[in-house]
Amino acid sequence: MIRTAGKLPWATKLIYGVGTVAFGIKDHGFNALLMIYYNQVMGLPAVWVGTAIMIAMVADAILDPIVGQWSDSLRSKWGRRHPFMYASVIPVGLFYLLLWFPPDGASHMTLFTYLLVLTTITRTFIGIYEIPSTALLAEFTQNYHERTELVSYRYFFGVAGGIGMGIFVFTAIFSNDATSAGGLLDSSGYHTYAWIAAPLMATAIFASSIGTHKRISSLISPPPPQRKPLLKTLREMFATLFHRVNAPIFIGSIFGSMAGGLNAALTIYMQTYFWELGSDQIALLTSAGLLGVVLALVIALPLSKAFGKKWTTLSLFTVTLAGIVVPVLLRLSGMFPENGDPALVPTLFAFQAIVAMSVVAAAILTASMIADATDQIQLTTGRQSEGLLFSAATLIGKTVSGMGVLVSGLLLAYVGFPDDAKPGAVAQATVNDLALGLTLATFVFTSTALVIMSFYPISKRDHEAAVETLARKRAEHL
Repeated sequence: MIRTAGKLPWATKLIYGVGTVAFGIKDHGFNALLMIYYNQVMGLPAVWVGTAIMIAMVADAILDPIVGQWSDSLRSKWGRRHPFMYASVIPVGLFYLLLWFPPDGASHMTLFTYLLVLTTITRTFIGIYEIPSTALLAEFTQNYHERTELVSYRYFFGVAGGIGMGIFVFTAIFSNDATSAGGLLDSSGYHTYAWIAAPLMATAIFASSIGTHKRISSLISPPPPQRKPLLKTLREMFATLFHRVNAPIFIGSIFGSMAGGLNAALTIYMQTYFWELGSDQIALLTSAGLLGVVLALVIALPLSKAFGKKWTTLSLFTVTLAGIVVPVLLRLSGMFPENGDPALVPTLFAFQAIVAMSVVAAAILTASMIADATDQIQLTTGRQSEGLLFSAATLIGKTVSGMGVLVSGLLLAYVGFPDDAKPGAVAQATVNDLALGLTLATFVFTSTALVIMSFYPISKRDHEAAVETLARKRAEHL
């Protein structure tokens, strides 16, 4: 029989998930606001903005495996993960705040440099919290389904934090007229947003760190790793990342993240210029994501139990793809409610809720699949590499999502989308070209990811056999 620890208390799951509020707020700010703020408000060309964000993501992502490997190797009275989590609290709040206060009247080069430096530092310190914190997932429980439940808490707070901030931003900060004082194209709203978002992020990280501190003594503490030459360490890291059980997720995530980064950067453009929505309507659509995350928590575990993690995940990503491309293709074909039609926003709300539900549920199961891969890799290699594997997923997400943001800037330039554009004043052909380019790229990237991830090999039976074997080996060495 498999010997496992008792179920985690709900309070531990709750406070563990709370920390991802910071990640959700950061993601919403970076994905929904940063491009339009620096491009349309500050006047930095879209390609420059996209390039700065991509470089920052790549630089941050390169550091992620170092943080992951370092936290795997660290031995301290506060465990392997918590020293990193505590160290991120103040820098995250401070540098995220400064990001939204670029110098007035600065040249393009100065704005580009400021954006690049502040984005890189902010993302780095978010990673210093997020990677060790995520690695705790595989250490808190080895139960196949409880891992999915624990990930659900993380994703609920992460997505709810981002969505909640989005709703607040578009209802309480920005006025409904994008061009008026306090509107989406006025810098004062972004300053107000920064003073609210930055302290919330720091508070969430600290609360989760201190709230899970008491669990440190109950975690399995592997023996200190042997000191190895750098080249051997790098070879082992490479072998771990491309192990047959992790490679399908690792490589498939490259293409999935491209689609995600591209859509995240251009969603606000689509809502403002393609669908011609006001701030109140954008806030309403953002709230559809909150409904979606609740639905995701309801369906993720039952579907996983019924059909397995892999096939449920692939099906959910297929639903995501359909939910993104169908409305645009129907509009371009003249078979969707026109802008201003009373049926437009409710219809978009339904599609967005479905997309949010399927994206979050699939992401929950993907993280749970990575946690299961850590046990298989430990069984075959002897290496306990939770931090490295989760940092690799983060690396791909950041690096390739950054490339998606860069592609979004290139796409805006390619279709001739103007800077300082007023809603309703951009040529319809230009807006349609942007929508079509986004749709085609999303289809190609997501379809490729689905094919690659279909090769993930671990079933529930495989996982339980690995956990039982590892438990027996640990008992033999006591």
